[in-house]
Amino acid sequence: MRFFFATIILIPAMFFAFKPGVTNGQEKPEHTVFAGVSKREINPKLGQNPVYMAGFGHNRIAKTIHDPLFVKVVVFKSNGRKIAICCADLVGFFLQEVDAIRKSLPDFDHIVFSCTHNHDGPDTLGIWGASPFKSGLDEKYQKLIGDKAIEAVREAEADMKPVDAEIALGGFPELVHDNRPPIVKMDQLTVLRLKEKTGSNLAALLFWHCHPETLGSKNTEISADFTGYTAAFLKDKWGCETLVFSGAVGGLMTQLKLPVKDKAGKLLDDGTFEKTSRYGELVAEAAIQTMRKSEKLHLGLIQVKTKSLMLPVENSIYQLAWQMGVFQRNIFDFERDTEGSNPLKSIKGIRAALKTEIGHLRLGDLGIALIPGEIYPELVLGKVSMETIEGADFPNAEIEVDLYSSMKTKYKTLVGLANDEIGYILPKKQWDVKPPFTYGLKNGPYGEINSLGPDTASLISKAFAKLLAD
Repeated sequence: MRFFFATIILIPAMFFAFKPGVTNGQEKPEHTVFAGVSKREINPKLGQNPVYMAGFGHNRIAKTIHDPLFVKVVVFKSNGRKIAICCADLVGFFLQEVDAIRKSLPDFDHIVFSCTHNHDGPDTLGIWGASPFKSGLDEKYQKLIGDKAIEAVREAEADMKPVDAEIALGGFPELVHDNRPPIVKMDQLTVLRLKEKTGSNLAALLFWHCHPETLGSKNTEISADFTGYTAAFLKDKWGCETLVFSGAVGGLMTQLKLPVKDKAGKLLDDGTFEKTSRYGELVAEAAIQTMRKSEKLHLGLIQVKTKSLMLPVENSIYQLAWQMGVFQRNIFDFERDTEGSNPLKSIKGIRAALKTEIGHLRLGDLGIALIPGEIYPELVLGKVSMETIEGADFPNAEIEVDLYSSMKTKYKTLVGLANDEIGYILPKKQWDVKPPFTYGLKNGPYGEINSLGPDTASLISKAFAKLLAD
C-alpha cells in the first residue's frame, strides 16, 4: 500500500474443531464436509460524487470501470458448524466493518474477511482522499460492501454440497519482484481446489504473495488488477470460481519492474492493461502447472482460532491523522489499558495503541495464518538476517519468531489483510528511519512510512506463537 492506518474493535476468539477418532488402530470416517461458493459485484457508482482510488497518491479519481470488482465467498460446514471465508477486490477493510458483517451472521461460528489489497479500486480505508487531511471514504459504498458480502455468504450457505479437496504447492520466483533489500521473496503458490462428489470442480483458492498494483499510480479505471484476470482465466479452464488471496506482500512483493512478456516475446510496460492481463494469466498458468502434482487434502479437522492484541502506534503521521479526525477509530493507552476498554480523546503524553486481531484457520492438513497487514516474507519464513545491517536503527534487535515455525500442519500458507489492515509488518532489525540509511540508500526505505512502529512484528509473532501453543 502507499499510505495507511488501521481501525479495530475487539472480536472474541472463536474456536471449533472436528476430530476424526481412532479405534483399534482404525481411523473412523471423517465428518462429511460441505461447501458452497458465491460472489457479488461491488463496483462503485461513478458520476455523482468523486470516487477516490486507493493505494498510491491522493486525489486520484476514478473515471470509468474497466472490469468488475467482486466479493467472493466460500462457506464450509461440518458437524453442524459453519465458517465463511470472504475475499474482496479491495485495498483493505477495517475490523469495525468486519465486525458488522459478523454480527449480521450470528449463526456462523466464524467469518474471515480478507482483501486482495487491490490498488485499482475505491478508497475503503479513507486515506486517499482529495488531500492528506480529507477522507476518501464513502459510507454508502462501505455499507454496500458489507451487504453484498452477507448476501454472498447466505447464497453460498444455501447451495452447499459434500466436497473433497486437493492441494498443491509450487515455487515461482520469476513471478515476483522484491524491491527492498535484503531480497527475500515469498514465491510459494498454494492452490486448494474443492471438488463435488461427482468430480466437478466447485471452487479454487489461490494463495499468492504479490501486490495487485500492476496498473500503477496513473490509472483512473476501476479494475481488480491482475487477480481478476487470474480468476477469469481459471474459471474458463476449471469451470469454477477462484478466490485469489494475497499473503506476505511486504518487503515489497510486486510485479512493477518485473519483466513480463506477451506470447510473442514483447516486453510489456508497467501501468498497462496488457501487462496486467498477461501477468494474471501467468499466475493462472502457474496454478495449473502446480495442480498437476496435486495431492488429496484431508478436511477432517476444521478449526479457527483468533486472538485480539494491542499494538503501539509510534508512527507520527498516523497519530496526526487520528488527531485531525481523518481516521474514525478508537485509540487506547498501551501502558495502562491492556484490554482496550477505555478509548482516548487525546494521546498527549501517552503511548497510543490500537487493537487488532490475528488468527489461524485450519482446513484439515492445511494451516492458514491470518495476519491483519502486509507482513515481510522473512518474518514468515525465518529468513531475518542474523548479520548486523549497517545503518539500521536497531542493529542488535532480537529476531522475531517466524510464523511458519509455529505452525505444525503438513501444508502452510498465509492470508494477509485478514480481518483488518494495519500496514507493513517488518523485522525490527531492519527498521530504518534515521540516517545513515541501510544499503547505501539516500532516503529511508518505504515500508516504515506505513508501519505502526518497530515493535509491531515482535508483538504479532509472539501472539501468534502463543495462540498456536495454547
